[in-house]
Amino acid sequence: MLVKLYTAAVQGIDATLITIEVNSSRGIKFFLVGLPDSAVKESHERIISALRVNGYRFPSCQIIVNMAPADIRKEGASYDLPLAIGILALTETVKADLLDQYLIIGELSLDGSLQPIRGALPIAITARAQGFKGLILPQQNAREAAVVNNLDVYGAQNITEVIGFFNGETTLTPTVVNTREEFFSHQEEVPFDFADVKGQESVKRALEVAAAGGHNLIMVGPPGSGKSMMAKRLPGILPPLSLKESLETTKIHSVAGKLTKGSSLITTRPFRGPHHTISQVAMVGGGATPQPGEISLAHNGVLFLDELPEFNRSVLEVLRQPLEDRHITISRARYTLEYPASFMLIASMNPCPCGYYNHPTRPCVCNTGQVQRYLNKISGPLLDRIDIQIEIVPVTFEKMSGQERGESSTSIRERVIHARQIQTERFAHIPDVHCNAQMTPKLLQQYAQPDTHGLELLRNAMTRLNLSARAYDRILKVARTIADLDGSSQIQTSHLAEAISYRNLDRENWAG
Repeated sequence: MLVKLYTAAVQGIDATLITIEVNSSRGIKFFLVGLPDSAVKESHERIISALRVNGYRFPSCQIIVNMAPADIRKEGASYDLPLAIGILALTETVKADLLDQYLIIGELSLDGSLQPIRGALPIAITARAQGFKGLILPQQNAREAAVVNNLDVYGAQNITEVIGFFNGETTLTPTVVNTREEFFSHQEEVPFDFADVKGQESVKRALEVAAAGGHNLIMVGPPGSGKSMMAKRLPGILPPLSLKESLETTKIHSVAGKLTKGSSLITTRPFRGPHHTISQVAMVGGGATPQPGEISLAHNGVLFLDELPEFNRSVLEVLRQPLEDRHITISRARYTLEYPASFMLIASMNPCPCGYYNHPTRPCVCNTGQVQRYLNKISGPLLDRIDIQIEIVPVTFEKMSGQERGESSTSIRERVIHARQIQTERFAHIPDVHCNAQMTPKLLQQYAQPDTHGLELLRNAMTRLNLSARAYDRILKVARTIADLDGSSQIQTSHLAEAISYRNLDRENWAG
């Protein structure tokens, strides 16, 4: 007797349909073919234990299991449940008449209970696209998968429930999630508010401009000046996620196994702050078992790199390509994957090794060469890709001890949303361009050309600061964003002047 049933393998942030074929013959061996890894091969022992604990007998005949297509490597323990059901269907312990209508996935414990898996959302999307009636998976992943409509999602606690479901002995209740209600009910949550930040008005303004145009930003200032505090508040002034962005972000976190138990959609923009000891693979993704890196986990959100010069230089250099292309292609001998990586890079650093260069009250003990060498840890090409470079000074005691609260994140967010709406209308006919930071040179010629006075100001700045051609483009993009915040259709001289002031950390004028 030949039994067929279906499961899925996650590749990148998408899932591929896997057909499991189970056949029997005379003998006592167990064969598992179709490019399984060690974890899949070990499923044999987990299945035997799970069946015995729950009162079922593993067949004594020779069993051959094929996992097709054979050219896709099957990794992980999430194939335990479909393999077990296929083996039981071979001996008619499970009725096989409904197996072709459901996609099955789940990891088995030795007692038969189901453990959560990674990638439930992309698997559910594939199940619907392939025309399956339903999806059976561990209960912990049910809400995540139920975000996909027009698909019956059944969460099971153990293998006994799944066996009873196919035999018509027990009933599994479909998990239902109102996607839009779930999405909009949590969209306005702001965990950190700019109203808590005393002073630092110029830095708040720079962060507002960065949020309005999707620009990268670096803050340079002494320890305790509020760099990390303000960076954590940036997601609260970014525009809310759209439903499409929310689904895309949730897919990435689902594949990486970062979703909390019982969660469904990610409704707030992600904020990732990796430690400076992070490796290249952890930053961009990949590995023996491919996983999204930090730049993909920050997709549609913020990647915050605190103490930027302390990161390994090679780790920082791998950011150059995804900052421009907004995706990362991982090419290895066995696979090539592409992960989305459209994120805002927010970085912070001390101005020098001791941390007090340009401090208003504390003396710096570093000489000019030490300050320059410290900044040289960040390459010029990477610094060029950071649109806004702002110097931050400590807050005075009077402002710190004052009772007056700053402007709330909600108020700032309203201005940011208005500016983003202008950009959405401007780029409505252009694919893959949604904000000013994504403008190409051709679009700059069309939408960000200054007048004669502005060109003269820009020429003087380029000459005096010895800026690169990329810095020229960045200044125009930031000036376009400032004009949008101002509600101006044309870039004024004042907009350009403010944009130029955000390049004050370029090498030629830093550290004397």
